[in-house]
Amino acid sequence: MATQKARSALTTLCYIEKDGCYLMLHRTAKENDINHDKWIGVGGHFEEGESPEDCLLREVREETGLTLTSFTFRGIVTFVAEGAPVEYMCLYTADGFTGTLHPCDEGTLEWVPLSQIETLSLWDGDRIFLRLLAEDAPFFSLKLVYDAKGALKETILNGKL
Repeated sequence: MATQKARSALTTLCYIEKDGCYLMLHRTAKENDINHDKWIGVGGHFEEGESPEDCLLREVREETGLTLTSFTFRGIVTFVAEGAPVEYMCLYTADGFTGTLHPCDEGTLEWVPLSQIETLSLWDGDRIFLRLLAEDAPFFSLKLVYDAKGALKETILNGKL
């Protein structure tokens, strides 16, 4: 029986804020990771039956040891890349949590001052939605189209080029 390649993926991503910093994950642990050596927020793929909030809370707890107590759904980001399934990412920010930060098996967690985020190794599309978060933009839909080499080819914000 032939297996069918997934046509899309559902994920969450969260930027947890504390004292003028975002908790960033430097993805270094897995060699065959599309995000290898990039800095991103924390999150991951939905499991069967999860809502976006279920996924968010589980992924943050698994990757950081923290339990979110205050978070906001900020937008939907659609990633289209040649040769890869389309990814629909629910983007969150959080400013309340309990627990103690623990090491992450996907890389290094670090509190990075908001003023230094732009200096990190980020995807070009991440720079766009991080700017929208910094500007406190209302809920948005952002489509990012990448070529097979990871170069950003097209950006569509709220249905407009």
